[in-house]
Amino acid sequence: MNHTAFLIALQTATQQLRATAQAEFEPLDLALLNHQPAPGSWSILECLEHLNRYSRYYNPQLSKALTQASSIADQPVGYSWLGRKSVNMMRPDNRKKHTTLKHMNPSGSRLGREVLNEFLAHQTALLDLLARAHAADLNRKAVPVEFFRLLKLRLGEALEFVVVHQQRHLQQALRVKAGLQVSLAC
Repeated sequence: MNHTAFLIALQTATQQLRATAQAEFEPLDLALLNHQPAPGSWSILECLEHLNRYSRYYNPQLSKALTQASSIADQPVGYSWLGRKSVNMMRPDNRKKHTTLKHMNPSGSRLGREVLNEFLAHQTALLDLLARAHAADLNRKAVPVEFFRLLKLRLGEALEFVVVHQQRHLQQALRVKAGLQVSLAC
């Protein structure tokens, strides 16, 4: 996919993530947002807090990479083996469960509405980063992987990883909400 189409697709997905979170989760009361569907399962706010923890790392890394990135003409976005594997592993349609790193796991937390507000703010920041990325070389290895910083993703891979990871966990949060509606109906 070429540079421009790639970024437009990520911007559209990010706008949809933000709109979905606002529409689906803002109306819920705090008890429902913190409800865990089963022991060890994440609540809606735990799903969002997990994403916030990743955004706290990746958004500054992406901003730094964009500041240092050279300009490039519209060209196809390329993938390294690590980048392709990372993105495919996080795609929402990949139903395989993955173990979350301890420091990224919010399990058992009692969280407030500030988690949702922070998530929405991170989406706004990501949209700004995606707008800046239109003038950057997306094929430059520039973003250290959170769990092993010696490895680097290309800028385009990192942007896509962040978006698909958010889509994956927002779908998880929506499944938690759907379960709430079923249990409330009974």
